[in-house]
Amino acid sequence: MKRDARPWRRYLRGRWWQLPLAALLLAAAVLMPPVEFRRPVFRYVVTFDITQSMDVEDVAIGGKPVSRIAFAKAAISDALQHLPCGSEIGWSVFTNQRSLLLVAPVELCSNYDALLSSLDRIGGNMRWINSSVIAQGGIYSAIRAATELGHHTDVVFITDGQEAPPVAPNETTVRDIPQGLVHGWLIGVGGDQPAPIPKTNADGVRTGYWQADEVRQVRPEPGAPAVAESHEERSQLRETYLEAVAGHLGFGYKRLVAPTSLRVPLTDARNAHPMPVATDIRWMPALLALILLVWRFLPARRSATAGESVGVRSIPVRAD
Repeated sequence: MKRDARPWRRYLRGRWWQLPLAALLLAAAVLMPPVEFRRPVFRYVVTFDITQSMDVEDVAIGGKPVSRIAFAKAAISDALQHLPCGSEIGWSVFTNQRSLLLVAPVELCSNYDALLSSLDRIGGNMRWINSSVIAQGGIYSAIRAATELGHHTDVVFITDGQEAPPVAPNETTVRDIPQGLVHGWLIGVGGDQPAPIPKTNADGVRTGYWQADEVRQVRPEPGAPAVAESHEERSQLRETYLEAVAGHLGFGYKRLVAPTSLRVPLTDARNAHPMPVATDIRWMPALLALILLVWRFLPARRSATAGESVGVRSIPVRAD
């Protein structure tokens, strides 16, 4: 009988070694710690304007009107699904002159459910006062919080640009904030047509709509030419104003037009920071162990020659 000249083939045909090796690989899959790789990730504190104008329902999801704050939360929820693991996200809310940090940035993938749950609870019921000062208050406060957090924390500030009491359209600077101190995005949300602003009580229950005589209107500067009548009891996206504020800060500006609008800006490579990220690679030894076990318990294949000699007999042909 002819013997195989290559002993490694005989070694592989013997399956005794597959079970011990599979056991070692399974043990590695259980005990192996995460391995750190450097990869580009993002770190944001997302600030939501929760003033009453954000309750205006002049945007839509799937053809159904929703409030601006609900639209903003839907867009952020969608964007989270496209950020890489290792990225860190925190929540903040704005009203009056202050942005209040609710959740400091935490790792996205290991805290995904907690981030979504806390995001769902953000709303007007958190509002502690009805006034709204964006450039000189909310954005200033959000940037200061980001600098205190450090670690390349960027700012995402979502608002409709409505301020109460109103400010002059040319007041777009942010006090004591040099351009480029932090990076980020100013996100505008809302419709182009003025819409009534819902009035809510301390419990967040809607009680009607604000009327013209209940809010402070814009007054022209002394000696300035007459301007159109002010209607601060109605709200629309103040896009020109927000673009100017973003320009002063060195921020990008983006308007929310769909729940998918934040995918691209929040994954912009210019805002990424290479960081060591703990990566779980236990699936690799687990997959190798599975392959070995499947190989071990597959039925042995008989050679074609053996099959022919055992299963087929030649029948002599009788000569007539």
